[in-house]
Amino acid sequence: MTDNRARRMWKTLEPYHAITYFAPETRQATDAAGLKGGWMSYFGCRAAPLGAVGPELVAAVFYNFHPAMVRRSIPDAWGYATPEQLLDVRLTAVDAAIHRLFAEGGFGSGRLGRAAEVARRAAEVAPVAGRPLAAANSALDWPTEPHLVLWQATTILRESRGDGHVAALVAAELTPCQALVTISAAGGPAKEILQLNRRWSDEEWAAAEDDLRTRGLLDAAGALTDAGRTVRRQVEDTTDALADQGWRALGDDLTAELHDLVSPLSAVLMSAGLIPPDNPMAMRWD
Repeated sequence: MTDNRARRMWKTLEPYHAITYFAPETRQATDAAGLKGGWMSYFGCRAAPLGAVGPELVAAVFYNFHPAMVRRSIPDAWGYATPEQLLDVRLTAVDAAIHRLFAEGGFGSGRLGRAAEVARRAAEVAPVAGRPLAAANSALDWPTEPHLVLWQATTILRESRGDGHVAALVAAELTPCQALVTISAAGGPAKEILQLNRRWSDEEWAAAEDDLRTRGLLDAAGALTDAGRTVRRQVEDTTDALADQGWRALGDDLTAELHDLVSPLSAVLMSAGLIPPDNPMAMRWD
């Protein structure tokens, strides 16, 4: 996969957004709010911008989670904390996590303020039409502190790319489970990791493989055929092309500047081991 501009920017910005899901402050805060377990914390915090929606909508827009897995958290999460409360909870948790993770520096410099300024401009021109998670996050009020402005901007940009990725999977006629089968066969996380974190059963996984074999995308050993690799490549290329709409609108100079401003922050987060190397949450766009 070529490291084009859209993919390069995703890799640079993703760690700063991922603080939301991997920093312990989020789980601590949602536990205190009454939510039950890590997955309810994840589904509740990520879906909160959509409002008190049902599990069908969350499963549809998150795409590759088993609907039954979503139903174990949504709508019960809204009974412990409303979406509005969870928006405050996640922002407070991210604030605490960023201060801890960058305790040795990174605040009080013009670099962070400028990064926040450019990232907000990028988020404000990122495409949201037909992209529900991006649109929901872009409708939220902006925080005032630069480190939180940067976080909200990276969240909008990440969800804009993710919504585009779902559109690419739908166009390729890859069901949620088939999306996981093909990304695993393309060198992504192992089947066992994806099943553990997305909850598709052995029978459902096997049925997805059988359909992919019928379509000539998977061979008898479970490897992608040439046609399968072409479909997977087309999905990633389409994802990048749709994400690049926003970077074109921002312009080459500001895009390059944002990359250079955020790269050192992402390096700190990656060196701290914030994101596991086999993280299935990130692999949706890998």
